[in-house]
Amino acid sequence: MPSSAPHDVPRPEYPRPQMVRQDWLTLNGPWQFEIDAGDSGLERGLRERELSGAITVPFAPESELSGLGHTDFMEAVWYRRTVTIPAAWAGRRTLLHFGAVDHDATVWVNGIEVARHRGGFSPFTADLSAVARPGEDATIVVRARDPRHGPQARGKQSTRYQNYECLYTRTTGIWQTVWLEPVPDVHLRRPRITPDVATSSFTVVVPLSGNRPGGSVRVTVSDGDGVVATATARADADLAPSVRLELPADRVRLWEPGDGFLYDVRIELLDAGGAVADAVDSYAGLRSIAIDGKRVLINGRPVFQRLVLDQGYYPDGLMTAPTDAALLRDIELSVAAGFNGARLHQKVFEERFLYHADRLGYLVWGEFGDWGASTGHEQQPTASFVTQWLEVLERDVSHPSIIGWCPLNETHQAIHDHVTELDDVTRGMFLATKLADPTRPVIDASGYSHRVPETDIYDSHNYEQEPTAFAGQLSGLGKDEPFVNGGPERPISVPYRGQPYFVSEYGGIWWNPELAGTEQDADRGSSWGYGQRVRSEEEFHIRFAGLTETLLDDPDMFGYCYTQLTDVFQEENGVYRFDRTTKLDVERVRAVQSRPAASERSS
Repeated sequence: MPSSAPHDVPRPEYPRPQMVRQDWLTLNGPWQFEIDAGDSGLERGLRERELSGAITVPFAPESELSGLGHTDFMEAVWYRRTVTIPAAWAGRRTLLHFGAVDHDATVWVNGIEVARHRGGFSPFTADLSAVARPGEDATIVVRARDPRHGPQARGKQSTRYQNYECLYTRTTGIWQTVWLEPVPDVHLRRPRITPDVATSSFTVVVPLSGNRPGGSVRVTVSDGDGVVATATARADADLAPSVRLELPADRVRLWEPGDGFLYDVRIELLDAGGAVADAVDSYAGLRSIAIDGKRVLINGRPVFQRLVLDQGYYPDGLMTAPTDAALLRDIELSVAAGFNGARLHQKVFEERFLYHADRLGYLVWGEFGDWGASTGHEQQPTASFVTQWLEVLERDVSHPSIIGWCPLNETHQAIHDHVTELDDVTRGMFLATKLADPTRPVIDASGYSHRVPETDIYDSHNYEQEPTAFAGQLSGLGKDEPFVNGGPERPISVPYRGQPYFVSEYGGIWWNPELAGTEQDADRGSSWGYGQRVRSEEEFHIRFAGLTETLLDDPDMFGYCYTQLTDVFQEENGVYRFDRTTKLDVERVRAVQSRPAASERSS
């Protein structure tokens, strides 16, 4: 991948690994910064003047790595930086990209508004062509509003001053890479690459910013031995030309769990004379996902999904990994403990995490950070939940590691005789997902309030800690009477209809070896977890084995998701500590998960 970042710039790696251009410029590093406690900065002239402080981007001001560590509420924050657009980019448009800004962002360049964006988890872009040309200075000013009250997709961010239970330190403002890249007037937009194992082919849809007479697109698929297939299509007849590339039988290699084989994909936009006007490098994995009764098949065979809940928090960076290596390390730690994938929970992960998952054959469920819709007895997710989720789908749809989508989590509103905002948004997000990507299964809402009868997957969350009781609660799946969150007196889900089923959160075994046997052992303020804390590591392993074997032994269960990979602040139920050091005998955890599941044996 190209590199334009000095070694001392934080997070210098290319941020969009599935659509790589050679020319780019990272804007990570020092920016001017100022907290706007009353959101009055526009009236007070913060857009025009120098700011009073400094921050290290892309780390949020609440984090240590930002240089601030300011954890009180901030209604709004301001950023300012002047950058010279490289003169070598002359003749091309300059795009300004933001990986993620929490929550409502307005961007001005040289005093002119160039972008507005709502949502803390999805990317957005501004075209600077009308306000700054190559060789000129661009003064970038960003205001991020992050109100404390009202419905908003917050994920696990606490709305109290302190962290509590399973809610954590907030993230405000810029928390993913900011960068510039030049593109021609007519250029490639993010491609969509869809594998088809049945025909050993890829379909590549290539959206364009516009069309020129005589233009074409050329797509080349390669492996380590060279070119595998090439296809071209006219680029003057359709805003999104499509090509299909069939792979010769002797060059077919599947993307498998634990073996993330990737083909290189080169996409070129050619002018009428055949010259390359724009080009990006991408990659693709050839794999399929299917549903056969209660089984979820990957490449035609059942693969029991031994997932772990991964919340993607770091002690020093909060939602931003301190380094790219830290993203990779989390996957390696998960695999070392016997997991083959993860639910990426209540956060849209940096795209670089998905790149590493793609390379390693690590299974993930793409999820949205939807918590924050509760305003009392009713849940009121707004229209922006749908718009943000569509941006996430556009970014991530071509990643082979994603084997399912989960737009909502633990919605808990009772189903009654009126259509509510939650009904509309749940169905809207489900339908949007199926329309954007019909190739993967979708859970309408994980765990609690299943409100879409045709949801592809049905699941539950069950934190019963006693293995025998846990087994009893889950014993009805074979009779199509699975454990369902809620109760018959106040149903929160539509009835189960025989879909593939898994327990997508269980365990959460509360264990802090330093507190065992101390007076603080029962102090739920400084330490939190599910159920009764185990008294020893041995008790942890016995409980973990009992719960996990119950799920492995059910022939109608296609997987599980254990809570969780690491401790996160006060929530101390991770396989590893918050700093990723070891607190358990990981080999024993791995051994429990290593034997074939009943659903795999029955195939």
